[in-house]
Amino acid sequence: MLRGMTEVAVGAREPCPCGSGRRYKACHGRADRAGHRANDIVTRPFAGLTDECDWVALREIVPAATVPLNLRDRSADAAPITAATVLPLGWPAMVRTDGSVYLGLQSAPRSGDISRDLAAALVEALDSSPGSSVTPDAVPGPGLRLQDLLDDSPLEITVRSGFEFWGADMPDPDGELAASLERASAAVVPTVRLTSVAAAYWCRIGTRTHLRWVLPDSEEPLLDGLARLHAARDLGIGDGSRYVGAFRADGLVVPVWDLAPDAEAADVEEPATALRHKLDDALANLQPLSAAERRSRSGLLSRQVTLR
Repeated sequence: MLRGMTEVAVGAREPCPCGSGRRYKACHGRADRAGHRANDIVTRPFAGLTDECDWVALREIVPAATVPLNLRDRSADAAPITAATVLPLGWPAMVRTDGSVYLGLQSAPRSGDISRDLAAALVEALDSSPGSSVTPDAVPGPGLRLQDLLDDSPLEITVRSGFEFWGADMPDPDGELAASLERASAAVVPTVRLTSVAAAYWCRIGTRTHLRWVLPDSEEPLLDGLARLHAARDLGIGDGSRYVGAFRADGLVVPVWDLAPDAEAADVEEPATALRHKLDDALANLQPLSAAERRSRSGLLSRQVTLR
C-alpha cells in the first residue's frame, strides 16, 4: 500500500524511502543535511487539490504545458499566475517584466513534500520584483502548501509543442536563456491530452505511440481490477494496442499502453472511455481473484516501477 506520510530512519547509503531508486544521501537526505526533517516524505503531495491526477501528469509526464492558477483571497486585478511544466534553466519560478508569475512544476525537489516546495517557490515569486527569478535555494521549512494557496477551480490545461510561451518578456531573454529555450523545445515529444477521460495523455516518441494514464484509484484494488481485465484479455485500448506496465508517481498509479503506430489521440478517445467503464465494473467486483487473475496480477506487479 502507498503511504501518505511516513517517518523512517534511513542510512545515507540505503535506498531513499520516497521510491526514487537513488541513495538517501543523494535524494531527500540532502534536505536533511540542510536542517529540515526530510524523512517526512509525503508520497501523495497533490492529494486534496482539484484534478490531482492532472497535477501528477504535469509534474511527471507532460513535456510542455501551462495552466492558469487561482489563489484564494487574491484580487481580480492582480497579475496572472501560470503553472508551467518547465521554466528556463530549471527555475522553480520567475516573474516576467509585466509582473506575471510563472511556477515551474518540474523543478528539482528540495524537501520530502513537493507541494510545500512548489508553494514556497510561488510565495517567493509573489514577493519578488518584475524581471526576477526564483533560483533553487535552501530547503523550505514548515509553511504553506499548494492546498493552502489555491482555490478549487478545475485546471484549464494547454498542452504545448514547445516553450515559446516563455516569451521575450522574461528576465534576460538572450544568451543562456535562449539556448535553454532551444534545448528544451528540441526535447519535447508530441503530446495530446484526451478529452473523454481524465488525466490520459497520448504521445509519440520516435516511431512509437503510447498512452499514459494517471488513475485516481487506490493501488491495491486497482491492481485487482487491471488483473481481472488482463486475465480476460480485455486490457487493450483499441486495435493494435498492448498494455506494457505501470509506474507509481506522487502516490498514484500510471498505466502505460503501446498503441498502434499510426494511432492518433482521437482514435483512442472511444476505446479509453470503454476501458474506464470496464475497469469500474472490475473494481466493483469484490469476489476473490481466480487463479488466472492472480497470475495476471503477479505479472502486472512485476512490470511496475516507482518514479517518486
